[in-house]
Amino acid sequence: MSNDVSDDVESAVPGGRLIDPTEGDRGVSDDTRLPYLRPKDSATLILIDRSEPVPKVLLGRRHSRHKFVPGKFVFPGGRVEISDRLMPFAAPLHERHTARLLRKLKRPSTAKAAGFALAAVRETYEETGLMLGSRSAEPIAAPEGPWRAFAEAGILPDLGAIHFVARAITPTNRPRRFDSRFFAADISAIARRAEGFVGPEAELVELVWLPITEASRLDMPRITTIVLEDLRDRIAAGMQHDHPVPFYRMLHRRPVREIL
Repeated sequence: MSNDVSDDVESAVPGGRLIDPTEGDRGVSDDTRLPYLRPKDSATLILIDRSEPVPKVLLGRRHSRHKFVPGKFVFPGGRVEISDRLMPFAAPLHERHTARLLRKLKRPSTAKAAGFALAAVRETYEETGLMLGSRSAEPIAAPEGPWRAFAEAGILPDLGAIHFVARAITPTNRPRRFDSRFFAADISAIARRAEGFVGPEAELVELVWLPITEASRLDMPRITTIVLEDLRDRIAAGMQHDHPVPFYRMLHRRPVREIL
């Protein structure tokens, strides 16, 4: 990671308070020194229902036995897999989202950018049973694993319906670290709904649709609350592709909010 500080860096979220994006989610004492861990690429998808005056967002409560943020409400998401880059799609990401995904990235490529968005789509299906995409009349050459379910259902992910809305890297001295890309999509992008993915023994034990103005009252990681605040601004601006994308990370041991 570069140590260069651009002119487009802030040390606070809207409202002016200096923040640590993982405040309240550390899991270890500040006095406990952990070995350095390279953050793993991950992707998250925020589904938005704008059918009413106040938009709603989909959140899931993680199982209490999970080691990472147990019992908290989160957006569907998880680690990026190599196979995600191999999945064909109906339409590409908007060029502005691709460009922002490639900023401050080692060995950037359009395939890697698409892979981040595809991972968010796959993880959403694995955790909620919701498939995002469009119907395909032709056979789909999907990689082995979860993507086979898309091929069997005749659904191709449609990345053109997805917005890149935020990025955040877990600070050092955490037992688990992620370089997370947050995406958003309207519920109109849902092509298929399957049952049996959420329940007492699943990764997510329940799903809730909440007005975006009320969602922060749930028990959720600090970064989830912060991204929701940013998303409210994006929605109010009409979900434009050129809307700024914030990047949260620690720089010189200080939390910063940088614009990609």
